[in-house]
Amino acid sequence: MERMNQTIVTEFILLGLLDDPSIQSVLFATGLLIYMFTLAGNLAIIALIRTAQHLQNPMYFLLSNLAFTEICYISSTMPKMLWDLVAGNNTISFAGCAFQMFCFLTTVATEGALLSVMAYDRYAAICHPLHYTLLMSQPVLRWLVAMSWAIGGVNGTVDTAFVFSLNFCGPNKIVHFFCDIPPVLQLSFSTCASHLTVVSIFYSTGIFTYLRPSSGRSKEDGRLISVLYTIITPLLNPLIYSLKNKEMQAALLNVLGKKQHSQL
Repeated sequence: MERMNQTIVTEFILLGLLDDPSIQSVLFATGLLIYMFTLAGNLAIIALIRTAQHLQNPMYFLLSNLAFTEICYISSTMPKMLWDLVAGNNTISFAGCAFQMFCFLTTVATEGALLSVMAYDRYAAICHPLHYTLLMSQPVLRWLVAMSWAIGGVNGTVDTAFVFSLNFCGPNKIVHFFCDIPPVLQLSFSTCASHLTVVSIFYSTGIFTYLRPSSGRSKEDGRLISVLYTIITPLLNPLIYSLKNKEMQAALLNVLGKKQHSQL
């Protein structure tokens, strides 16, 4: 904090996922395992798709980009949370909080756009099979992926700029484990109109979390619900989209078979 005409917040304090300090070590171990499994699973997806010749088609190209987005997505929140748990230093600078929010909002919006592109890919394959190679050619695919990241970047820039253009000159404790829009907005002395403007722009990230009534809602519940879309979703991606896919299984078994044969 620094004293000018008023007290200005220069850093925030993240209160973490749960308020009970006795389970910090358990949270760290669990979080680290989830993070490592998520990284390993999504990196395996990318490696398999790049090396397996029969996976060189639009659907798997989009899936590899989704896996990369999932890595960026979970990495925008988990490393800081794990560091806070092990080091006990829950502070984050004003600029660091803004950067974390930008990365999170960018990746979550990009993932939403990529899922829409993947849905369009399946629509084109089923409803327009004769024109599929034209509709989903490599230039079109690259353009769709680039536009997905562009949409994510605009979403992250606009939302973050709106939030951090507000005045923060009072409490600096964020009741969360990362810099998300609702808990950060609670620290501003802005008007109701500003709150509604920011939240309405940020419609793409979980309506239940941001538009549910505040009455009867605990702050701890909000943090726990956020785990579903910040940690669990990237964790389940390798299982939902890839490892249950027969072609991906075949590619994985082929790679493992070659590796075992080379060791003999």
